[in-house]
Amino acid sequence: MTATKSKAKSDDGKPKLLAGGNPQVPKGDGDGPVQTFIEAMPDWKREVGRKLDEIIEKTAPGVRKGVRWNSPIYGMEGQGWMLLFHVYTKYVKVTFFKGTSLKPMPPVESKHETERYYHVYEDEGVDEKQFADWVEQASKLPGWEP
Repeated sequence: MTATKSKAKSDDGKPKLLAGGNPQVPKGDGDGPVQTFIEAMPDWKREVGRKLDEIIEKTAPGVRKGVRWNSPIYGMEGQGWMLLFHVYTKYVKVTFFKGTSLKPMPPVESKHETERYYHVYEDEGVDEKQFADWVEQASKLPGWEP
């Protein structure tokens, strides 16, 4: 390991938490890396991650999963990626790559033309019905391809 690279795991073998509490999980495809990320999410955010993942799996059968940029990412095979989420100090941010095509649009604007964000705070929890509706809509749209 060079001085310019940080360790991806803490001394206890768990993923290192980056600023804001986001787990540092290596890029990977499939459910395994996503579950590693979710289990490393701190405090109340872990339950948010579990709930988001559960709703996505239930609402978008056959969903494709992976971890990119230290974030779980979800998409539909042959359609690209539809969303990812990331941990911040006070909330979990869900990015819908084609969020401006969803009705109603997720509430938080992005500097990216087609993206919209949904922030989940501890005292509010996940709006399960609305989130599932957005996931269902997003799963039918052409996704984002990096």
